[in-house]
Amino acid sequence: NVSLVYEILPNLAPPAFSETLKKSEPDGDGQLDFEEFVHYLQDYEKDLKLVVKSVDKRNADGINSNEFAKSLCDLGVRVSLKDAEKVLQSMDKNGMITINSKDWNNYSTVEKTENIPEIILYWKHSTIFDVGENLMVPDEFSAEEKQTGMWWRHLVSGGGAGAVSRTCTAPLDRLKVMMQVYGSRTNNMCIMSGLMQMVRDGGVRSLWRGNGINIFKIAPELALKFTAYEQIKRAMGSNNQTLSILERFAAGSLAGVIAQSTIYPMEVLKTRLALRKTGQYAGVMDCAKMMFRKEGLRAFYKGYVPNMLGIIPYAGIDLAVYETLKNTYLQRYSTSTDPGVGVLLACGTISSTCGQLASYPLALIRTRMQAQAVTGGSNHVTMSGLFRHIVHTEGLTGLYRGLAPNFLKVIPAVSISYVVYERIKTQLGVTSR
Repeated sequence: NVSLVYEILPNLAPPAFSETLKKSEPDGDGQLDFEEFVHYLQDYEKDLKLVVKSVDKRNADGINSNEFAKSLCDLGVRVSLKDAEKVLQSMDKNGMITINSKDWNNYSTVEKTENIPEIILYWKHSTIFDVGENLMVPDEFSAEEKQTGMWWRHLVSGGGAGAVSRTCTAPLDRLKVMMQVYGSRTNNMCIMSGLMQMVRDGGVRSLWRGNGINIFKIAPELALKFTAYEQIKRAMGSNNQTLSILERFAAGSLAGVIAQSTIYPMEVLKTRLALRKTGQYAGVMDCAKMMFRKEGLRAFYKGYVPNMLGIIPYAGIDLAVYETLKNTYLQRYSTSTDPGVGVLLACGTISSTCGQLASYPLALIRTRMQAQAVTGGSNHVTMSGLFRHIVHTEGLTGLYRGLAPNFLKVIPAVSISYVVYERIKTQLGVTSR
């Protein structure tokens, strides 16, 4: 409540300088000379005294904790007398736990609402949202967060949020894989027919096939990506400074390549398990053994090249769109230190959608290459050969099969991820950013 009061205090004060400038500048030349500035200060002091007088119900030339709490209550913010006294003590200079217009005026010049480090931290950590795809640009943490151990709490919160959101949207994710592999002009699978087909084959539980390993790979992927990102930053000489967008894109993409190269066999297993028929495999290990026995070690890296190539457009466009939306918001509404849930969800959803649109054809080709043994296709088909085959037989729309369920899961995945992330973060005692 106290922190909320600090945010509301500027709203009790007279209008800010930028808002009053038009009134104080009668000649309208866009320049504020000394005489106009003096008029502004005089008007500001008059307004401030009127505000204090309107709150001071006792006419004692000062506001006590009761009057202060009552004025906040009128604004819709309920605080205890103890909290009100804390706020007054932070402004009070004479120890009387009352403030006058002079105390209030001095407070407003010390306590800034435009806390730039807080804004930066808020936006940096918002990239933890998980939409079931690879987040190629890892989170950044300050030196203080690393020393206090807050960094691993953020990562654990993000991992837990990712696990819950992926589980909730797993049916749509499996449907996307089915449409990518089996969809064609002759088999025009839609969302409802695809879901019904999966339920007929293995019941409702079959909708979650492949979800176990999809959750299991979150922890190693996050750990590898974060570690690689930090090492790449040091190699770039940016250990103690904020990375530029270009540096962040390069470091994030390299970290993503390293992490993906390590856990890629799990990606192939996830696809095979999502496509499996009832009773085909006894579990993850059985699937891995059968793949190794029949196809050899190379089977675990099928589709590796298009997967790696997809990192660049996904990470680049996702980051560029996110940064553009963020900067546009901050420029237009920079007086707010808290962007709000709606803004964060909108920016994350739009940027992720743009990134997926650009990289989706590569993701589809990757999935089909991973599933070649399942569909009975040639085990030696190349990425370019498969691309030409899809365009020739299905047209350009064939490169975007499964896009509908992929987009349907974005908003619920981001929303669930945000809610769970905040809950886990609170349980782990992560301090407010």
